[in-house]
Amino acid sequence: MDYEKSLEELEKAIQELREDNKTVPIIVEGEKDREALQKLDVTGEIIRFNVGMSISNFCDMIARKYKSIILLTDWDRKGGYLCAMIKKNLESRVTCNTKYREIFAKGSMIRTIEGLPAWINTLKKKVE
Repeated sequence: MDYEKSLEELEKAIQELREDNKTVPIIVEGEKDREALQKLDVTGEIIRFNVGMSISNFCDMIARKYKSIILLTDWDRKGGYLCAMIKKNLESRVTCNTKYREIFAKGSMIRTIEGLPAWINTLKKKVE
């Protein structure tokens, strides 16, 4: 693995995510995911899915409030399922951006959003 290239790609994606998040909310699975993004200085609106609603009720609420969202679920089996179900439920109502989820999944050895800050620190140490 080319640690320097991975670090560059992740940092570039995080910078773009910060910019996009100024106007578009991010949907994550839980509180730890939200905290991890905040550690990475992502300061816009971050919405947790895990608030006790069904997927369809959650998606109805999102569709009433937003025209587009950034969908950033984990890239494990549960996260993949949630991503697919949320996208399907929001189809033709809300634009779903999954670009960052794909970049983070490809550029890291971890499977969760909450692990991103530690993974970036690990990459920085390996590059030094």
